[in-house]
Amino acid sequence: MDYNKTKVNDGVDSWETMMLLYNSALKEVGTKLEILNDEFQHIHQYNPIEHIKSRIKSPESIVKKLKKRGLDSTIENMTEFVNDIAGIRVICSFTSDIYHIAEMLRNQNDIKVISVKDYIVSPKESGYKSFHMIVSVPIYLSDSVVDTKVEIQIRTVAMDFWASLEHKMNYKLEKNAPDKIKQELYECAQMVSLLDDKMLTLNEEIQAEVERQNKLKLEQNAQSTK
Repeated sequence: MDYNKTKVNDGVDSWETMMLLYNSALKEVGTKLEILNDEFQHIHQYNPIEHIKSRIKSPESIVKKLKKRGLDSTIENMTEFVNDIAGIRVICSFTSDIYHIAEMLRNQNDIKVISVKDYIVSPKESGYKSFHMIVSVPIYLSDSVVDTKVEIQIRTVAMDFWASLEHKMNYKLEKNAPDKIKQELYECAQMVSLLDDKMLTLNEEIQAEVERQNKLKLEQNAQSTK
């Protein structure tokens, strides 16, 4: 069967079709991440992914985002200008895991990386840290293939905890928090960074000690068999 490859805005004629595509894209990327995590475990005896969260942006949030940019609330504008309708958040233990996962995704032949924003190297003014990727994946329908966008956020457990608190603050205070609270939250972001760095260093020390002890056991076993 010959498939016609299109972008989402070319192949969408209703809200229901758009939701079908974005939900399918979430399943596609989620499955890829689970397989990559399993492979990493098989090769390195270690899981870089703690857990995965996914969501579809609400109609109200999509319309609000379009209005903010001065755009009409059409299906075409939604699919063309709103890149995070489908979102996946990948939670890791260590900052090194973030870049391992991003690289593994880049190496997937059917994933196209549209844009990358590294808020770990360059945090937001608030102190927010995370690694963002906008990718497109092909969704195979009965008579066409539709490239569909997904936003992927990759962060550590500590970063996610901080971002969750910031989100609650902005939601409850309608982005009008007092400067004192903003400053305290920023200071917490610095603590999170120090914690992530310390935990990564400690993990590396643990791995080095495990390797040292395993090597020592092998040497002792070799001597005992002589």
